[in-house]
Amino acid sequence: MPTVKIVVAGSNMIEIPVSLEQAVSQAKEATKIALEAGVKRICIEIIIPEIALQSQDLTLEFISIFENKESGLKVFFPDTGSAALARRDWGKTIFEISDLGNRGITIENKLLETDQILLLVAPSFTEIGAIEKLCSLANNRPIIFLIPQFEDMSIVGIGYVAREIQKRFLNTLESVYYFHPLDEFLIVHSYCSPWYTYSRKEESYQLINKKNHKPSQEDLESLIVNEVTASNHNVSQLSRTGFLTEIQRFMNFLSK
Repeated sequence: MPTVKIVVAGSNMIEIPVSLEQAVSQAKEATKIALEAGVKRICIEIIIPEIALQSQDLTLEFISIFENKESGLKVFFPDTGSAALARRDWGKTIFEISDLGNRGITIENKLLETDQILLLVAPSFTEIGAIEKLCSLANNRPIIFLIPQFEDMSIVGIGYVAREIQKRFLNTLESVYYFHPLDEFLIVHSYCSPWYTYSRKEESYQLINKKNHKPSQEDLESLIVNEVTASNHNVSQLSRTGFLTEIQRFMNFLSK
């Protein structure tokens, strides 16, 4: 990520990360605060291209907040292959490594009484059955969803099934950290802070909106149109395809 500066700041402003490492550091701090506050379903979203390919390294960095071997941490990967790869690369760990995708072993048999904190690495709708069952079995134990890949609603469709998953599952997650940069815009949020939307101006970011909740699709469409207008561009003269593509990219994950 390029180095940028913030044009508009305030006392409770989140510093815009200029690297993935800084974003992870912020996410770790937000997670510690949320856990101390008793949050049970923690969602950590860092939305950059192909981040799931970096999930193993990112996870190893993130779980440094659980250095105490008595924490009872168990890390779940989406499938047996990724779990086996982590075991091979990490060697002996103070936490257990498991997976969500092994049909030969039920989720009930993967969750032990000694498992006190559950970390799900890059979970997706493909594993939704196992994820929901795990959440049910976990009862009051914290579950952390690290870089979930829930943005592709096409897997479950856009009708009744998707709405039901939204209602019974996605709405139960607490967004503890959120970072989503695009070409011209950026949204960042940390636990107990507002949701900040920025517009990129050359090598700096200008705050254009602050809300106490996740911006809706209508909010973002309005912000984009206002930014185009403020920049003295004529929307009718813009490439309609390009304009709508930018809006769609900005909405795909946020408008669930």
